[in-house]
Amino acid sequence: MGTDADNVRMFRTGAHACGYWAGREARDLVLDPRDPRLPQIYPLALEWGFRRSGDIVYRPSCPGCQACVAVRVPVAGFTPDRSQRRCLRRNADIDARIVAPQRTDEHLALYRRYLVARHPGGGMDDHGASEFDQFLVGSWNDGRFLELREHATHRLLALAVTDLAAGALSAVYTFYDPDHGGRGLGTLAVLKQLEWAARDGRQYLYLGYWIAGHAKMDYKRRFQPLEGFNGRGWARLQA
Repeated sequence: MGTDADNVRMFRTGAHACGYWAGREARDLVLDPRDPRLPQIYPLALEWGFRRSGDIVYRPSCPGCQACVAVRVPVAGFTPDRSQRRCLRRNADIDARIVAPQRTDEHLALYRRYLVARHPGGGMDDHGASEFDQFLVGSWNDGRFLELREHATHRLLALAVTDLAAGALSAVYTFYDPDHGGRGLGTLAVLKQLEWAARDGRQYLYLGYWIAGHAKMDYKRRFQPLEGFNGRGWARLQA
């Protein structure tokens, strides 16, 4: 991973349930979470297909399966397509605000409503304040919360947890009001992160993992140009 990451220890986890395909087992490659250099290593790790969950930096390492592909959008080349422009018009009444990554009662209430509605019985729908902080805030990363609020009422409709890295943003997790699913708030959050990255002059927005043929992942292919990590480098993925 480069000279800044010399002698970084990595661990391969034991088998656990795959978070994407029912009935499959998964394993992950994890950087040593005790390494004090993680804040400096993290941008390099993103370039090598890793991502962050809480304080853990990992990438899938499943025997016989390479379905999870790390993807990123080259910011300068992105132009919203027709559907994305409709999403922006439909949500013209929403204000985007970047705030410090500090949990509030409002954030937690929205997070819990989202998990109960979108992931019932998935092991996360009983998350409370400590799980929120552990999973979304972390202790060493340079992160921000991107709030999406209805202009007229100032009601919080969505929150995108976003990490800042050298030359890039990384979309960590987004949750939104399940009563407003028709707005396309997940798509809107990515569009606003791309606008943010462009304002900051950042080169990439990392979008985590994409899986061909997975309904919940398909939306990522619509953010073109899109690059995928093939284990050796990044290459353009066609729409």
